[in-house]
Amino acid sequence: MSKAFASQADLSAKNITFEQLSAHCWAYTAEGDPNSGVIIGDEAIMVCDTTATPLMAKDLIAKIRTVSDKPIKYVLLTHYHAVRVLGASAYKAEGATEIIASQGTLELIRERGAQDMQSEMERFPRLFEGADSVPGLTWPTLVVGGGNPVAGEVPGKGTLDLGGVRVAVWHPGPGHTKGDTIAWVEEEGVLYSGDLVEYEAGVYTGDAQLAEWPATLEVLRALNATALVPGRGEAMQGVAGVNKALDYTKRWVETLYRCGQEAAAQNLDLKAAMAHPRQAMDPIFGHVFIYEHCLPFDVSRAFDEAQGIKHPRIWTAARDQEMWAALQA
Repeated sequence: MSKAFASQADLSAKNITFEQLSAHCWAYTAEGDPNSGVIIGDEAIMVCDTTATPLMAKDLIAKIRTVSDKPIKYVLLTHYHAVRVLGASAYKAEGATEIIASQGTLELIRERGAQDMQSEMERFPRLFEGADSVPGLTWPTLVVGGGNPVAGEVPGKGTLDLGGVRVAVWHPGPGHTKGDTIAWVEEEGVLYSGDLVEYEAGVYTGDAQLAEWPATLEVLRALNATALVPGRGEAMQGVAGVNKALDYTKRWVETLYRCGQEAAAQNLDLKAAMAHPRQAMDPIFGHVFIYEHCLPFDVSRAFDEAQGIKHPRIWTAARDQEMWAALQA
């Protein structure tokens, strides 16, 4: 019997935790489902990643309203994936005036946002509750430009004053996508990484820059954050906890890419290339949430990048199904 496609068989609701990490910083986590971050100032609030639909965003907004009535003025898109950004319209009624993203994220929305929306909705039906409430693609109104610091270029940075707390927003380098953006509350040592960092959950790399990702993680490590809200997994406390999540992500990325390079060197087909990394990855990561969902997409991307395809191919709903069927044959 073939496996259910992606996460279509995952229908179990997850327990939500809304946790205060510092004077102004909060984590909204969900047992391996996508996380969001909240920074609450005396005058305004920032949300980092919106949830997947306006309907689902209502739960996060309700949690915020238990601790603050200030306007949710800023919405940060840490990257372009639909499950992170399509809830944005819910915040307009809560005072949102700016949707912030990097130049790289804007380019990816233009290039593949529509295809990604259809693809992700079919992969994760549980995460798109109220999909009919999504008005369309989410477009940034404030774009952070600048170059890739990992390549020695000057990154674009923006600093927002929420009243009593300042938030730096910038692109630390490519990794999960070419446009990943973080929120860094330096005075309180809290980092919101988006999917650049995960912990005890699958690390999705279907649109990644795998060769460059480890260097970007070292840029984050150099911040010496004392708390981290990763893209998936529990919020991490203390420098040692933050480093544990960075190490976890780096090990996944490096192991996967090495296996992809080995598969490409052996000229394996996709099905054989899929079997190859399991020897190295199953014993370490096989128990974590969405491992089986991520691995086919991850191996496909690692195999492509190892063969010299620098810019990730676009995932469409049709390509998703073709890849999955090829692995089941």
